[in-house]
Amino acid sequence: MTDVFELAGRVLPRIVVSRRPRQATPAFELCEHKGIGHPDSLCDGGAEAVSRALCRAYLKAYGAVQHYNVDKALLIGGQSEPQFGGGRVITPPRMIVCGRATSLPGIDLADFVCAAVRDYLVTALRCDAGLFAIESAVRGGSPNLQRVIGAVGARPRANDTSFGAGFAPYSELERTVLRAAEMLRSVALRSRFPSAGDDFKVMGARAGDRRWLTIALAFVDRELRSVADYFDSKCAIAEHLKSALNFDGTITLNALDDPAATTEAGVYLTVTGLSAEHGDDGQVGRGNRVNGLITPGRPMSLEAAAGKNAVAHVGKLYNVLAHRMAHAIAEGRGLPMDVSVHLLSTIGEAIDEPALVAIELRENGAPVVEDGELHSIVRSQLNAVEQLSRQLI
Repeated sequence: MTDVFELAGRVLPRIVVSRRPRQATPAFELCEHKGIGHPDSLCDGGAEAVSRALCRAYLKAYGAVQHYNVDKALLIGGQSEPQFGGGRVITPPRMIVCGRATSLPGIDLADFVCAAVRDYLVTALRCDAGLFAIESAVRGGSPNLQRVIGAVGARPRANDTSFGAGFAPYSELERTVLRAAEMLRSVALRSRFPSAGDDFKVMGARAGDRRWLTIALAFVDRELRSVADYFDSKCAIAEHLKSALNFDGTITLNALDDPAATTEAGVYLTVTGLSAEHGDDGQVGRGNRVNGLITPGRPMSLEAAAGKNAVAHVGKLYNVLAHRMAHAIAEGRGLPMDVSVHLLSTIGEAIDEPALVAIELRENGAPVVEDGELHSIVRSQLNAVEQLSRQLI
């Protein structure tokens, strides 16, 4: 890859590096993670499961991944009656997956899509995934867009003009939110607190030196006997998280709970451990970015990576690559430095030849890393794009 390219007769830089003084710690910071059972995360997970299944099937049938994008999914919440000791789901939640996909010989595409989503839900959730109604609205793709894939062995081309964004390193608050999320979905916590459901959300905030976490966690009704039992379990989980995280801030769990509650209506109680059974709906792209975080104060693309083509869609590949480049630049330096990376594609151009790679470094004093090394890191990451596709599949 060269460091310049020509556009409309002008020679422009392909890699742009900007350097600024590293600023003082911002006055405030917000950071969020939506857990594996959150309705938005379920849509992301289901769409990505279909993406991986299609890739494997295409490799088997055609020897190469074909044109597809299944990055649209909607979860329509159901209705339930939670009750201490065990309630019931009245109307099951419904997930609709929409997109475009090349047909598979001898395979009904709708059945294939629904099976991939069902397999994902069975693996990801502890509740009975059979309660979900799953519908496929996946159709054939445009012949014009199918051309970006090309023949077997051809270099994939970008199927969109878009950008990816990444940053490194993570802040202390961001690392804390990720650790809290890891604990909440861990087998250890679920074994210790069986009343903890799969649906959770962690919101981290910092104002000056003050930090706090606000966590929403669905509780499973059959594991609890009463309101008092619920609050005892809730308090124990909050104390466990605070201790395990060694967190010196405040942790608030289920802030909407009524301290004077006497019935199920005053607390966050569910039959399945999922708000999707009654309280919430979901959609692809409204959840975590590819790094597992939602960070409004950081460089971030609104592209929904889940379900996008693993060999041709820059909305997936460039967001992952941007984060990998940023971390490759920032890690192991031993000096304070903030890195952000933006990658811009042009539809129809080779995936490993972006229109622009924009790197911003915030350093204290002399440059921590020289431009030549930055260019080398960029080239190395872009040269590994096919390997990245295989890893995603």
